[in-house]
Amino acid sequence: MGDCCHESAGDDRSVVQPDKDALLKRLSRIEGQVRGIGGMIDADRYCVDVLTQIAAAKSALDAVAMQLLENHVKGCVARAIVDGDAEARIDELIDVVRKIR
Repeated sequence: MGDCCHESAGDDRSVVQPDKDALLKRLSRIEGQVRGIGGMIDADRYCVDVLTQIAAAKSALDAVAMQLLENHVKGCVARAIVDGDAEARIDELIDVVRKIR
């Protein structure tokens, strides 16, 4: 697994994730969890059991977000600091941290 995101050709906001396959696999499992939660609700399962599964899915999504954030900081933000263009990337980083917390 890599430690940074790399800008791809073209759109400067487009990146190639170094651990893209692992992230997609995790998201696929989360998608299955969410479908399972829907099935639990449809089957009138006990509310606490459903809420426990919702908490697990949220936690899994948070882990994906943290991996993406780590990639961004180690790649895009670090590169911006070296290039002397840190202020905009740091402001963007602060905004995104506020959104995901």
